[in-house]
Amino acid sequence: MKKLAWIGTGYMGLPMSRNLLKAGYSVNVYNRTAEKARPLEQEGAVLTDSPQAAAVDAEVVFIMLTKGSAVEEVLEGEKGLLAGLSAGKIVVNMSTIAPEEARQYANRVEERGAVYVDAPVSGSVAPAENGQLVILAGGTKDAVALCEPFFDILGKKTIHFGGVGAGSSAKLSINLLLGVMAQGISESLLIGERAGLDRAQLIEMIGESAVNTPMLAGKKDMWMNEQFPAAFMVSLLSKDLGLLTAEAKREGIHLPLAEAADRTYADAVRSGKGELDMAGIWLELKERNESSGK
Repeated sequence: MKKLAWIGTGYMGLPMSRNLLKAGYSVNVYNRTAEKARPLEQEGAVLTDSPQAAAVDAEVVFIMLTKGSAVEEVLEGEKGLLAGLSAGKIVVNMSTIAPEEARQYANRVEERGAVYVDAPVSGSVAPAENGQLVILAGGTKDAVALCEPFFDILGKKTIHFGGVGAGSSAKLSINLLLGVMAQGISESLLIGERAGLDRAQLIEMIGESAVNTPMLAGKKDMWMNEQFPAAFMVSLLSKDLGLLTAEAKREGIHLPLAEAADRTYADAVRSGKGELDMAGIWLELKERNESSGK
């Protein structure tokens, strides 16, 4: 059975790497803050002190970090991931980054004789814990096929969109819809309440309509109680919307809903709501309307 390495044991990386451990794989783990990886060590993972050490005897290396600059930091340096790569290894980057960043990192990995797959995921912490993520893959057909046994443990479905960068493009596309939907539900609740309607009945109405969504079922208690424990933080969705709108500008595409959502989530981060769940965009919109005095 292949030996694996996992770099990044945050909200998503911890349960995902745990599922590979549970499946019987030997896993080297690295996290910049070692204490966050300690639970995995207690469950049988090998805790290493650098990305290089994690990768050097692993056949497949997974990266799950918050942004491109964090991936860059892990790759580079005397003890960086690139220093631990050799011919035949596979690097699977599951972080949400810009498509161009994915292609740049692929070039550097391939210079070492290794293979790069970009495979961000659709889904938050609960699907990660339950192995129910959707894997959005970009890379050669053969490389993605080699990763399928691991993807089958981590997720319920893998969609191979094309070459390197295609997975990252797909992730930005789905997260645009995610951000717009959360803001749309919040705005519907706000305007309904302003008209004197009951919030619980508004949520019931949406749930029985043609625009019902699993998001509503998963987060309706957050909207009802105005408590937003993070499954997918506002700050991360804001980062993704920023990447998406930048990509749209490069492609010469005008996306008015994306631009509006990008501004709203960025404002929420600036006003201290970055660590709330994305449904907490409700609070940003509510406070705007309260401050208007209307």
